[in-house]
Amino acid sequence: MSKNVFQLKSKLKPAGDQPKAILALNKGLTKELGHQTLLGVTGSGKTFTMANVIAAQDKPVLVIAHNKTLAAQLAQEYRDFFPDNAVHYFVSYYDYYQPEAYVVASDTYIEKDASINEEIERLRHASTQALLTRRDVVIVASVSCIYGLGSPSEYAKSHLFFKRGDQLSRSDLIRRLVEIYYERTNADLLPGQFRAIGNSVEVMPPGERAIVNIKIEGDKVTEIIILDAVSRAIVRESKETFFFPAKHFITQEDERNRAIISIKAELEKRLVELNKEGKILEAERLKRRTNYDLATIREVGYCNGIENYSRHLSGRAAGEAPATLLDYFPRQKDGSPDFLTIIDESHVTVPQIRGMYAGDESRKKTLVEHGFRLPSALDNRPLKFPEFQERIGQVIYTSATPSEYEISESRQAAQEAGLKPELGIVEQIIRPTGLLDPMIEIRPVKASSSKKAQAYGGQVADFIVEAEKEIKAGNRVIATTLTKKMAEDLSQFLREKKVKSEYLHSEVKTLERIKILTDFRKGKFDCLVGVNLLREGLDLPEVTFIGILDADKEGFLRSEVSLIQTIGRAARNVDGRVILYAEVITGSMQKAIDETNRRRALQIAYNKKHQITPQSIQKKINDITETLESERARTVGEMLTVDSKLFGGNLKKVIKEKVKQLNEAVKELDFETAAIIRDEIRALEQKA
Repeated sequence: MSKNVFQLKSKLKPAGDQPKAILALNKGLTKELGHQTLLGVTGSGKTFTMANVIAAQDKPVLVIAHNKTLAAQLAQEYRDFFPDNAVHYFVSYYDYYQPEAYVVASDTYIEKDASINEEIERLRHASTQALLTRRDVVIVASVSCIYGLGSPSEYAKSHLFFKRGDQLSRSDLIRRLVEIYYERTNADLLPGQFRAIGNSVEVMPPGERAIVNIKIEGDKVTEIIILDAVSRAIVRESKETFFFPAKHFITQEDERNRAIISIKAELEKRLVELNKEGKILEAERLKRRTNYDLATIREVGYCNGIENYSRHLSGRAAGEAPATLLDYFPRQKDGSPDFLTIIDESHVTVPQIRGMYAGDESRKKTLVEHGFRLPSALDNRPLKFPEFQERIGQVIYTSATPSEYEISESRQAAQEAGLKPELGIVEQIIRPTGLLDPMIEIRPVKASSSKKAQAYGGQVADFIVEAEKEIKAGNRVIATTLTKKMAEDLSQFLREKKVKSEYLHSEVKTLERIKILTDFRKGKFDCLVGVNLLREGLDLPEVTFIGILDADKEGFLRSEVSLIQTIGRAARNVDGRVILYAEVITGSMQKAIDETNRRRALQIAYNKKHQITPQSIQKKINDITETLESERARTVGEMLTVDSKLFGGNLKKVIKEKVKQLNEAVKELDFETAAIIRDEIRALEQKA
């Protein structure tokens, strides 16, 4: 591998403000600035800029996003930029998660209820294994990366390594796999399982979708073959192989015995406290549960909810921070972090990270007080914000609207490095396409004879006039409201006025949202009405006009950040413009207008100097829902009919083919398609 471990592959070349931003950020990293901010306007290509920064580094990278969907999008983009490097996706492995809780007012205990997504769990293992075995790694994670995870030292220490010619009996191999929590099965293999067939043992590692076939003859490893999990075709022969543990919470037997003694001691102390307080019921409850968990740990080395005993199992002191994904990243000799952190949409992600600890602590304290958990369960927690800061090393925040925290930290870091404070903020205002920030106009609320229009202060009548102009020209328009009910009512009212309209808010299901947005881009309707979903992450180049209703109602949805983000949705088209409907100009409005006008002036000057003619973004309309609907429409009987020509009506072969399709969808981080295929597999299995 060359000096730089990352190999960026793209037909794109840095343009607009990208070259300047890449140079400035890399210079800041060289000067060891702990904090930098990339203030990049919507559509300026912040991800491509960061890919170029990563390519110049010789260290692993952690990218943190504020939700799973955005993380998946970023992971796919970085995979496209770095196809020869290890780009992995690390998010919470729950499809559904109801944490353990106790409601005092109604004396209701809510047991932990969760649906674990096996594919995401496999990707989590792939992430940690990559970090422990190579350096050219980009991990795109949600904020779940600050939650407790098993100790990396124990995880790495417990891995098994075999090579051809090693002395190893079949029974020893099976025993050692069981010790690191692999499950034995006689059915088809899943990640973290193995099966013994004759003189061979087949293993599917937890981070992969391939089978490792180890052939043993005369207590000696004679062959190691990698097989395709579905077709069982030979992928390659190997001289050696290694297996990491099937679970992240892993403890050696001697450490486990020590932990059991420690848990018993805490239990005895806590029982004395509860009995002294007269909490007889709570003491009995805690004693029964803890002793059951101890018996399970003693017998199988694991129990449900074992993470609540993580402090004892890892030997940490009370109150000490848990091990998290951040601990799997490398450290320099002096113990300082040896990786780069990028916090995407930092104005949302940083507050989310900051708030995780308090919510978790409140719920667990109630469980401890009422005898459902030992006090040490409080140490199974997300990181506190200062602990997070200590563990991330150099960080770059990216946002079109960074908050005061990112700006002040970046300015201070530059000042401490002997630079001007403003050099900590790198602006990316000029887009590669030459596009300008939209024109902004303020219009007062007008009177209207329509009762429905009056319900919105008369602003709707004016919006309809402007919308009809754009629609007549073949464009799309957006209206933003303050509540879900307003969005639904306004959409209905617009339809009555012959404006093809649909609404979009958080109660609309994920797949339906995708369908609505795709139909909007295709022109099946012309006006989209929404609340705060029309902000971060929406890319709608066909939109030329946005009407922000009740723009003067100060609050989260009409803050400076929200207004700038919403205005940015009109920055993908050369004809983009925005009308703010308001009786007064609030402080947030003025700041958003001033910042937009500042950016627009810089963009106009740049285009004039370089003789650039702005061009609207041309983006292919990819409709995942068309594929999903065709899949959903086919019944199991229809699927069997279609596939019978290939598989002769053999349901097992059909299922295997579906599993292969599922794996391909997950590999591409296309979880919507994967969910549909998974449901088909379940239906086929029932029929079989």
